[in-house]
Amino acid sequence: MHRKTIHFDSHGTRCAAWFFECGLPGKRPCIVLAHGLAGIKEMRLDAYAERFATAGYHALVFDYRHFGESDGVPRQLLDIAKQHQDWHLAIKFARSQPNVDPKQIALWGSSLSGGHVIAVADQDRSVAAVISQVPHMLGLTSGLAGGLVSGTRLMLHAMADVFAGLIRGSPHYVNASGKPGELALMTATGAADGYLHLVPKGKSFDQRVAARFALSAMSYSPGRKLRTLSMPALLQVGLKDSTTPASGALKSCRGAKTATLKTYDTGHFEPYVDPLFETFVGDQLRFLHDVLK
Repeated sequence: MHRKTIHFDSHGTRCAAWFFECGLPGKRPCIVLAHGLAGIKEMRLDAYAERFATAGYHALVFDYRHFGESDGVPRQLLDIAKQHQDWHLAIKFARSQPNVDPKQIALWGSSLSGGHVIAVADQDRSVAAVISQVPHMLGLTSGLAGGLVSGTRLMLHAMADVFAGLIRGSPHYVNASGKPGELALMTATGAADGYLHLVPKGKSFDQRVAARFALSAMSYSPGRKLRTLSMPALLQVGLKDSTTPASGALKSCRGAKTATLKTYDTGHFEPYVDPLFETFVGDQLRFLHDVLK
């Protein structure tokens, strides 16, 4: 296995990425990964990619525009449509690699990107498989997870940020995570500690997000696309998840003919670290073995 730092272009902006080569001969499948809400690739995505590469798959891990080591101004601007574009360009880049089988591309997403991979696969039916971990599936379900009062406060700050954008001012930011009662996008019990625990020691990390995202998040329901997917999809749902509640994913799975649902007695952030990391990634590897050539 070999990891190299690369870049690809997304609509004139440079996206930073890692490409993990499995080291096996011939054209091999490739797993494309990106993080959830304001997350960057250093927040444990390398752990997943290393396991995939060890198992014989290439892996491409990237940062969205405006986040992490990718370019894009203003910083910390989370635009769902633009992130979908980044996914499509990452898939195109992966397919262009000489040692990648372009017909064997799988998408891996978690939390917000767990919803992204459903939406992107619905747009690109040539994707071979999808892994969606503790996913954001239904906008209202996730958006109101912190309670009505918290949701209302976020809407007011979101509107202030929209106004700032209209007059070309600097974004108005809120934190991605906070303790219950604080102003943040994720405020469920344990969210702040669980989220920031994923950042490596010594790594500079900006967890702010332009507040306008709160408006689009409430109406973003990629789970509705699950029923029409043509490729195999693995959904891994935490039954104690209070950040992207399980009810949204369980409802979205009803009638989804190509989806495999696995539930776990866990919350939102435990799957990224041991001991549950081994359980989740083990199920992902078994799924990939079954559905990829």
